[in-house]
Amino acid sequence: MRIDALTLRGYRNYREAAVCFDSAVNVISGRNAQGKTNLLEAVYLLSGGRSFRTRFDRELIGFEEDFATVEADVFSGGRAQRIELLLRRGGKKTVTINRVKSTAAELSAVVNTVLFCPDDLNLLRDGPAARRRLMDLAICQLRPGYAQLLADYNRLYENKMRILRDYREDPAMLDTLDDFSDGLARASARIIRYRASYAQRLAAAAAPIHREFSGADETLGVQYRTVSTVTDPTASEKAIYAQVCAHQLSHRAAELASASCLTGAHKDDLEITVNERSARAFASQGQTRTAALSLKLAEREIFLAETGEAPILLLDDVLSELDAMRRDFVLNRIGGGQTLITCCEDAHLAEKTGGRVITVDGGTII
Repeated sequence: MRIDALTLRGYRNYREAAVCFDSAVNVISGRNAQGKTNLLEAVYLLSGGRSFRTRFDRELIGFEEDFATVEADVFSGGRAQRIELLLRRGGKKTVTINRVKSTAAELSAVVNTVLFCPDDLNLLRDGPAARRRLMDLAICQLRPGYAQLLADYNRLYENKMRILRDYREDPAMLDTLDDFSDGLARASARIIRYRASYAQRLAAAAAPIHREFSGADETLGVQYRTVSTVTDPTASEKAIYAQVCAHQLSHRAAELASASCLTGAHKDDLEITVNERSARAFASQGQTRTAALSLKLAEREIFLAETGEAPILLLDDVLSELDAMRRDFVLNRIGGGQTLITCCEDAHLAEKTGGRVITVDGGTII
């Protein structure tokens, strides 16, 4: 799978730009704040219709523009395909695949991407939300219905939180609390099964990569954690729902007292261990970076196994954050698919990878 050509109009700081990509490595070079990450973001948008930097489509549109377009010629599934996205400042985005109106979720059947940015190096040190995001971004591409499930969950969560915060001023709001709690429990059961399944695959794929990375000196473990009453997160949806409900019932009084939602998939986490010890608590900075790199490279392996095609790898200025050993390890593993790398210096990378250099200057692609 690859992006052959990309055209942007009114997108971020690109009034109008077009670029052709090499099928292997593309080094996107330029000074800071010129639009390198914007270009990577536009490619990422093709894999699910969502940005990795903002929730709001309007922020993707140039300041003086009413709309933006992202158009791409793609080779995927053994054939040439065409994707067109139209972002309107005052309306919903329009997605067209091969000149047929489609949904954003359907994009993942054409394009898959794996993104690695500097924030991912702190994946193990950050809070649980960062590790949930790791799972969710990947699952949204692998399972198109998952994005809508997350949206439904977030809506239920926000409504329940509003009740818990405001019921003292309006006690009648409690009449709907149990309905929202039940909806959250049902959605949680589905999300838990998705995440648990993905976590198992992530653990299996990341362990050998980390073993190679560390010179066989370290063992990486990945364990999915959810609400305490769920004894088997890979069980049936019905069984998980009953156990989440039990947790909800036992925490109902505490939720009312604290005005916090204490039960649900928003409490999930991945427990990462190195040599069977918590990486977050005991691993060195080098060990946490090695583990984070292993998890992201494992994500690529999962997509390849799932689809039969290597996903497009997006490395956003991450190599400059790595020491020479880790940088070389990543560069030695990016073969077999298309890769886009942003950096401020292109000479070393171009020589190291044999990649094509694309220079970005003030929203202009050279």
